[in-house]
Parts: sequence; C-alpha cells; structure tokens
Amino acid sequence: MKLYYSPGACSLAPHIVLQELGLPYAPVKVDTKAKTFEGGGDYSKINSKGYVPAIELDDGQVLTEAAAILQYLADRKPESGFAPAVGTMERYRFQEWLNFIATEIHKGFGPLWKPDSTEDEKERVRARIGARLDWLATQMQGRNFVAGPQFTAADAYLFTILNWGQWTGIDLAKWPVLKDYVARIAARPQVREALKAEGLLKVAKAA
Repeated sequence: MKLYYSPGACSLAPHIVLQELGLPYAPVKVDTKAKTFEGGGDYSKINSKGYVPAIELDDGQVLTEAAAILQYLADRKPESGFAPAVGTMERYRFQEWLNFIATEIHKGFGPLWKPDSTEDEKERVRARIGARLDWLATQMQGRNFVAGPQFTAADAYLFTILNWGQWTGIDLAKWPVLKDYVARIAARPQVREALKAEGLLKVAKAA
C-alpha cells in the first residue's frame, strides 16, 4: 500500500492510523501545488482531484477522501477498535463524528490557507470555526477521545485538523479541553512517529 501525503495536510490522519495499526505502507510525498510526487511522477494520474490523501492498494486501486480512507484502514484490523463494527449504532455515531469533522471543521479552514483571502474574510472564517469549536468543547468535557472510550480513527482526524490552529491564527487556549486533547493525542508514540516522518514533530510539540 502507498500513502500519498503532504506534510501537515489532512493526509496526516491516515498516516497516524497506519502507524498506530502497524499496517505495511510506503509513504509518498506530494507537492500539491505542482501536482507531482517524489520521483517526478504526475500526481493527477493517481488522484485526478489533485489533493491528498490518497492510498494506492496492492491491486492498483486508488481510494481518496480522508473519512473513507480512515474507515478502510480501521477495517483492515477490526480487532483494534479503531472503528466500531459495521452495522452497529456505534459505527453510525463514529461516522457522524467523521462527517462533522470533515464538513464543519476541516472544510471550514479552507479560506485561511488561501493567499488571496482578505483579513476580514479570515476573521469571519475564524468566528465560524470558533462557533463549531465552542460546541465541540462542550462535547469533549469528561472525554479522553472523541468517538468513544478509546482512541479511534476519528481522533487521528480531529487531532490533525485542530492542530492547524497554530498556523491559521486559531488559538486553542480559548478551549482548554481541546488544547489538552491535542497535547494528549500528540504524546502517543505512533502519532509522534507520523509527525516525525512528516517533519512536524517540533512544530506539534510547540503547539
């Protein structure tokens, strides 16, 4: 299996899950601006959408979209509990969290990465994200993990997106429960290995 990733992008979430589960994979770094990957390959031939993550399976199939990839990887080792069993209410709650993270938090950051976004626009975006984080903080009271009593693929995703605050002017100090959550997930040995592999370990520790 190959993981196509860009350092610090949402592809960090499947990178973490691959490390946590000990699944064999080859990381392939992508330049998402040039649409090329290590060795000079044309990334658009791997994923015509042009963004990460993507995984290329041993039979040549390519799977994209973080939420789908995270479930696929978790289901490779169902005994891990990284995703609840298919067909259970717990699985639907897990998917509910994945969709919230993807649509209400992850996509919300988009304008903050764009060089042509005005500061006024960015402030409006930060306010919208802040409202989502207000709600999230209430849900995380008394929880160590987002989707149940143990670490799951949803935590890899949420950690990855919340960690973007350090680069986009969203200070998690406003939400101590979320700041503590990010620090706790960052301290996991295999999360640290994924961060190290992407050259992000020192940055993440400073968050």
